[in-house]
Amino acid sequence: MNLGTTLLGIHFKNPIIAASGTFGFGDEYNELYDVSCLGGISSKGLTLHPKDGNEGIRVYETPSGMMNSVGLQNPGVEAFIQEGIAKMRRFDTVLIANMGGHSMEDYVTGAEMLSKADIDILELNISCPNVKSGGMAFGLKAEVAQEVVSAVRNVCSKPLMVKLSPNAENIVEMALACESAGADALSLVNTFQAMAIDVHQRKPVFNNVYAGLSGAAIRPIALRMVHSVCKNVHVPVVGMGGIYTAEDILSFIMAGATAVQIGTINFTNPLAGKELVTALEALCQREGIQDINEIRGII
Repeated sequence: MNLGTTLLGIHFKNPIIAASGTFGFGDEYNELYDVSCLGGISSKGLTLHPKDGNEGIRVYETPSGMMNSVGLQNPGVEAFIQEGIAKMRRFDTVLIANMGGHSMEDYVTGAEMLSKADIDILELNISCPNVKSGGMAFGLKAEVAQEVVSAVRNVCSKPLMVKLSPNAENIVEMALACESAGADALSLVNTFQAMAIDVHQRKPVFNNVYAGLSGAAIRPIALRMVHSVCKNVHVPVVGMGGIYTAEDILSFIMAGATAVQIGTINFTNPLAGKELVTALEALCQREGIQDINEIRGII
């Protein structure tokens, strides 16, 4: 049976991509299994300049999910180009560079640098706060997102995939705005804004008060958003949000996704990537699916 799929003219051996922020550059997980079995890897979230990340608690378990406030700790775009790409190119899989920014200038400069580098796809994270506009994330209002995607598109010669936040005012409107601005593909959803309180210490668990919620708890909402976006755009969509099983993967593809990303499960089960590739093939065989592409968007 065929698990292979094509996204942005690039062949993926299967539709499973390790999500940004959960897999580093792949080298640590490769000590546990051959990560070349994955369809693709989205790099650690990059910013133009190196970041140390947030202080205090960064990861916090919650029922059916996980909250994080890592703060985009990363070595910066230049270091990734010099060292990170070489690490990722050791694997026989599609290389996606995930990049965020805290100003329009950061996005444009970083995208221009990555566009000249040996990457396959640039995944633009627009969930970052705009420090020059009071800290509101670029990905909340469609007109702001459209502006930053358009600016990046002007300097980016690589296939451009924009990662959408579920906290957007209107996810379909946001998707259409990014598509009109030149996005070649969309990925969704990023984490939901959430909160945890330590009742014994009588204070928020996270120094930043709010944090991102991911995991199985968000899957039904993420699936609904992916389905809604797929029905309204003409570009391919990569779905994510609480994918833990092969059945979860098929549900996102049936909702219209071309491929999926797995994230939180990499923390709870470091072998998840390898196990899901095997499980997906077995499930398709049991369900009589000869080619995974034949069930895309049937819902």
